[in-house]
Amino acid sequence: MLLKNILLLFTLSFTFILEAQHTISGNLSPAEDYKWLIAYKLNPDHQNYIADTAVENGAFSLSIPANAKTGMYRLVYAVPQEEFYFDVIYNGKEDIILSFDSQKGLFFISSKENSLYTKYFKEVHELEKQIVQYYSNGNKDRNIIKELFKKLATVQKSYETQSAGMISGHFISANSPYIPAGFVDVETYVQQKKQHYFDALDFQDTMILGSGFLTDKVVNYVFTALPPQQLSVEEKEVIMKNNVKELASVLENVSATNKVQLFNRLWTQATSNNYNNLADDIYGNYLKNLATETNKADILNNIETHNRLRFGAKAPEISWNEGSTVKKLTDLSRAKYYVVVFWSSTCSHCLQQLPELHKRIKDISGVKVLAIGLEDDDETWKKESTKLPAFIHGIALGKWESPYTTLYNIHQTPTYYILDREKRIVANPENYEEVVKFLKEDK
Repeated sequence: MLLKNILLLFTLSFTFILEAQHTISGNLSPAEDYKWLIAYKLNPDHQNYIADTAVENGAFSLSIPANAKTGMYRLVYAVPQEEFYFDVIYNGKEDIILSFDSQKGLFFISSKENSLYTKYFKEVHELEKQIVQYYSNGNKDRNIIKELFKKLATVQKSYETQSAGMISGHFISANSPYIPAGFVDVETYVQQKKQHYFDALDFQDTMILGSGFLTDKVVNYVFTALPPQQLSVEEKEVIMKNNVKELASVLENVSATNKVQLFNRLWTQATSNNYNNLADDIYGNYLKNLATETNKADILNNIETHNRLRFGAKAPEISWNEGSTVKKLTDLSRAKYYVVVFWSSTCSHCLQQLPELHKRIKDISGVKVLAIGLEDDDETWKKESTKLPAFIHGIALGKWESPYTTLYNIHQTPTYYILDREKRIVANPENYEEVVKFLKEDK
């Protein structure tokens, strides 16, 4: 009898474990673009690996461990993972079935939690879009805008009620928008929307901290909370700098480990939009100190590398020997453009691309090519470099340990940079065809 009870207890326990485990499965399209999927649990200041699986013919199934914590999960399908991902809510109570298309986005086939979340944001965004259209079109019918405000208030209340006690409720409540009680003009609407933007957001809510929802919310505030009139880039940057300052005040009581992620996301967005003055302001006034305080050396290195090599920056110095004479990049003159190419005489891509560049560039005047060989020794380099007599040649021994690999952020050979006559970086082409195209289009 004792053995029977033990076996029964074991069976019940095993069944419980099985029942506590859930899956995230579905299809990814186009199927040929996906090979692997990795799930991470998002936390306020970091993310934890949870599970991974192969993607076969676009289909996948992730088994989530029974002890996995609930919250927002990030499913990464390519690198860099900051770009190729989508987020889902995992509540530990349901299997999730989804469909993701790189063009059409994310759709949930089975998941009450995620379906409610996506449906809410779709309805709210559609109503807010109609509100923007009303003001943009100069509509004078006040009943229309009042009805839109009424619908938005009804939708918000309805979804807050439906999501009570659910993980999605954290985000739905935090997203509660400014809704006027009656008609307001466009200037008042924009001003009040900005003033009350963060009213419903609890920056101490660990479910929200670290989520894509929060970073998107912060990014939208800085980059879209702008006056309705047309503005120059310079005018936009002034206002956006002030938005960042106001955001910093809102985040005053948030820990540095959480703030550093948000400001890094803002810096990334600013650089991708070529708002260099704004990016420098974010880095110099906020992010640098936060990254230093939280020991985020990767963030500091990434920003320093970007600033060193961004378009318009003076190219870092390069030196090489010609006999007993030391030559420098800054010594080169009398060219409209300088092409700097880092290559290797043992690199098959280089041995294919550099002769083509050598041939094609002969027809383009005002260009000098500086080819720096990243080599273990000079034997093969001497042989191959003599085949390219129109180039200026230098060698950097140590290959991947050469200081130029860090200085110029080189991860593959050949790597190209194009400089103007002042030795400022103006392009970072992927291959020799792009080099030739850039130079010919400028003629």
